[in-house]
Amino acid sequence: MAEAERIIGTPDIPDAEGADGAEPQRPSEGTEQPRGDAKGAGPARGDAEGAEPAEGGPATGDAATGDAATGDEAATGGDAAVGGRRRKKILVLLCVAVLAYLLDLVSKTIVVAELEHRAPVEIFGDWLKLEVIRNAGAAFSFGEAYTVIFTAIASVVIIVIIRLARKLYSLPWAIALGLLLGGALGNLTDRIFRAPSMFQGAVVDFISPAHFAVFNLADSAIVCGGFLVVILSFKGLDPDGTVHKD
Repeated sequence: MAEAERIIGTPDIPDAEGADGAEPQRPSEGTEQPRGDAKGAGPARGDAEGAEPAEGGPATGDAATGDAATGDEAATGGDAAVGGRRRKKILVLLCVAVLAYLLDLVSKTIVVAELEHRAPVEIFGDWLKLEVIRNAGAAFSFGEAYTVIFTAIASVVIIVIIRLARKLYSLPWAIALGLLLGGALGNLTDRIFRAPSMFQGAVVDFISPAHFAVFNLADSAIVCGGFLVVILSFKGLDPDGTVHKD
């Protein structure tokens, strides 16, 4: 039996030998080891995962900085818009004031050249006439003995209007202050430059309604602006555009 087995031979079973404890076949150099790579990738992956918070930290900080910058830009844009609104209202005030002043100045120049020392010109019979007089007092010929005082008052009014213009955001107030400023400048020009002397000059009045004092366009602008200020005050509208209720 033993001789027969020796003659026939027992076939080699490599798998069996490997299973019985033979050394497993090692891969040749340069051969990739999938499992080994996976294990080796573990630390790399861990490093990558560990790097995520570090990368996320600056990114989050950048986002916060960006939000802050956006807030600053929005605030700057809001300030610019508010400043633009204020500049527009100041421009309206100046336009109204210049228009009122020029109308008053031109009308006085014409009536002094054409109508002074002449008979009154009837516009609507006795109801409305053009008659040139020199007024040393306030509007409508009141207080002729206080010319210097009225000159000082007109100067103060102009300064107050200019100061109010710094916080002006209301269109009605811009119109009202423009009328007051134009009228005050018109009469102040007369008080400074007309006879009898500087700062004591007589204002030129020429609009003469029946049963009423003689006045000029500057007086009209002042009265209209004053009425508008009273109306706005009763409505609770302030020059800065806010509305208050008493």
